[in-house]
Amino acid sequence: MGKTVDIDWGKLGFSYIKTDYRYISYWKDGKWDEGRLTEDNILHISEGSTALHYGQQCFEGLKAYRTKEGKIQLFRPDRNGIRMQESCRRIMMPEFPVDRFVDACIQVVKANEAYVPPYGTGATLYLRPFMIGVGDNIGVRPASEYIFSIFCTPVGPYFKGGMKPVNFMVSDYDRAAPFGTGAAKVGGNYAGSLLPHEIAVKKGFADCIYLDPATHTKIEEVGAANFFGITKDNKFVTPESPSILPSITKYSLLEVAKDYLGMEVEERDVYIDKLDEFVEAGACGTAAVITPIGGIEYKGKLHVFYSETEVGPITKKLYDTLTGIQFGDVEAPEGWIVEVK
Repeated sequence: MGKTVDIDWGKLGFSYIKTDYRYISYWKDGKWDEGRLTEDNILHISEGSTALHYGQQCFEGLKAYRTKEGKIQLFRPDRNGIRMQESCRRIMMPEFPVDRFVDACIQVVKANEAYVPPYGTGATLYLRPFMIGVGDNIGVRPASEYIFSIFCTPVGPYFKGGMKPVNFMVSDYDRAAPFGTGAAKVGGNYAGSLLPHEIAVKKGFADCIYLDPATHTKIEEVGAANFFGITKDNKFVTPESPSILPSITKYSLLEVAKDYLGMEVEERDVYIDKLDEFVEAGACGTAAVITPIGGIEYKGKLHVFYSETEVGPITKKLYDTLTGIQFGDVEAPEGWIVEVK
């Protein structure tokens, strides 16, 4: 028997719990070092680090799942590695190789195996890879040194007591600039969303909907998640835009809708004044997988989709299928699951 930890798995929320090991690798003199596991969860960095002054940093989020048989698996970690490389390119940071990224995720999960919640609790082990520009800098330019790291923390199911719809309001704020960093997973996008989120919550909404920054006519993102809608004729529709973060959950749902549920799928413009075309709607991302949208408030009027209290049947089926794949209860498409051995 390996180590056991004293955690009430049923009471876990989404908060930081220090686990035993994290992975760290340093970029210096034009290359990454070997990387290693460490017990130290404190980073010591120069006061001149570009991450502190100029926001030169990016991050990822993914989960490890325990199956009914007790195996541990990662869900499409290569996609996170590829997306992180895209973020790095956008803000002039060195790319971390995808194979090494996946291997580092496996190392971290194995080293913290005791913290992977049991099957059936709905809880998972959340992994947070990140990269920051460090070193003695002062000018606005890329750093000459970088740190790549992955830590993990066990998290509970997003919906305590079952999935239920929530309402959102359309924000007057923009999440990203038209040709900005919207498609990169950089911290600045999230810092800018804190105020609109707080305004929405104070008004009684779960979060806000961001419209496209150029014309303010099309839905782009729902808080920190991607939007999807189910049309009256059973199509799965999700917005297409260069300033949306390409959600791995969204692209997985596109495939699930098509190949498992036999639906037509479309990535296209979704106009805020044409919400009537959808009978169900949701937000998707790593944390909740799917958050069903009860209604959207726009210009003082609440547009309700399926129901404010019940989850729509297609949304439920999409959720059950994707989580089934992640927890090993539904057969996965080839290459989606990486077993941690």
